[in-house]
Amino acid sequence: MSIEATLAEKGITLPDAPAPAANYVPFVKSGNLIFVSGQISADGNGLITGKLGDGMSVEDGAAAARRCGLSLIAQLKAAIGDLDGVKRVVKLTGFVNSTPDFTDQPKVINGCSDLMVEVFGDAGRHARAAVSAASLPLGVAVEVEAIFEVA
Repeated sequence: MSIEATLAEKGITLPDAPAPAANYVPFVKSGNLIFVSGQISADGNGLITGKLGDGMSVEDGAAAARRCGLSLIAQLKAAIGDLDGVKRVVKLTGFVNSTPDFTDQPKVINGCSDLMVEVFGDAGRHARAAVSAASLPLGVAVEVEAIFEVA
């Protein structure tokens, strides 16, 4: 089944690929790798802001990370056109806006990781880092960057 068919079957709608907020490009292709710049948590209502460990639940953080994942896939589609050209999700790096005592960053970034496996199957399994940040741009809860291998 094609990736587009998988998205449709699962009722997943990709957002428009967000424009860069500063002096950088949304993605860079080098050989068979696509490096996608960090995507911040946002949905149809705007930015998803908050701090994990201070009024924001792990579940809400995971939902924010999933939204980052949707933006990553949207950027990837903008880069290559046909998502069936994806050979593998190589690596995700997730940043969680959290308090010093919050230790569930991996559970938050699972929101993005789970989406990659849901969409790309075994090719969605990846290496990963999930780290805490004292703050993130515009006060968002989560930011995730990715590396994809394409045909």
